[in-house]
Amino acid sequence: MAKAVSVFCGSRTGTPIDYRGLAAATGDRLARAGWRIVYGGGDVGLMGAVADAAIAADGEVRGFIPERLLDREVGHRGITDLSITPDMFERKRLMIGGSDAFLALPGGLGTLDEILDVVTLRQLGYHDRPIILVDVDGFWQPFRALVEHVTVTGFAAPDVLDLYTLAPDLDAALAALGPA
Repeated sequence: MAKAVSVFCGSRTGTPIDYRGLAAATGDRLARAGWRIVYGGGDVGLMGAVADAAIAADGEVRGFIPERLLDREVGHRGITDLSITPDMFERKRLMIGGSDAFLALPGGLGTLDEILDVVTLRQLGYHDRPIILVDVDGFWQPFRALVEHVTVTGFAAPDVLDLYTLAPDLDAALAALGPA
């Protein structure tokens, strides 16, 4: 069975650059490389672009969407499997538990929440799976600066900076991810 990667990304498309194009390329290339995609289950924003492109490339896509968000994010009915969860906590638990790696595209607070969860779980030794942030146009630099600030002020050891990889573009992210 192919490895699964959780793709964390926005339910909006963002501005000012073509984040939607990045999301579509991510879904397409992951599917063509044989990765199973696990994601938040929506058909809107970057989430929808990742899923649509992966399905178009004959990829396997599994989504988890909380019941409360089913109407807002419109659960994607065209994916391989859509599971409805009672809440965000169960959504994240299932996404994290069902993945061999984590890849983050630009996104909002939900994306930040997902990244912080997997980084914290790795720091605490609950997993040793790769975490890759696609830093297109320097999107993740403020996050990196905040984590550096947390280490400089003594609230985390400097090695937390090594728990994730900042990839400058999709090619570098996929290289860091490795084969499915």
